[in-house]
Amino acid sequence: QVQVVESGGGLVQPGGSLRLSCVASRLTFPFKVGTVSWYRQRPGAEREIVAENSQNAGTKYDDSVKDRFTISRDNRKNTHYLFMNSLRSDDTAVYFCKVGIFWGQGTQVTVSS
Repeated sequence: QVQVVESGGGLVQPGGSLRLSCVASRLTFPFKVGTVSWYRQRPGAEREIVAENSQNAGTKYDDSVKDRFTISRDNRKNTHYLFMNSLRSDDTAVYFCKVGIFWGQGTQVTVSS
């Protein structure tokens, strides 16, 4: 079955950078990547989308991360990345990737001094 495994979370200082990776395994016919989305869930808040990419519609970012976060993919490795720069304390959240209809398990990102 399809598995989405996310990694790269951790503790970073404000202004720092972090790269999250999301590997989609066994993503073969009849499944396809389709849209890759990144979500986050802050403590006590609902899950919200922060960025998404599709080959048809391009890439979109939430205003809260625009010009700071960048998503990309390596199709040969079925790997998707979220590059996080200029991190702020309010970026602290559990981050999730979604590849097509499949969700990753989430990874904790904590931005603190």
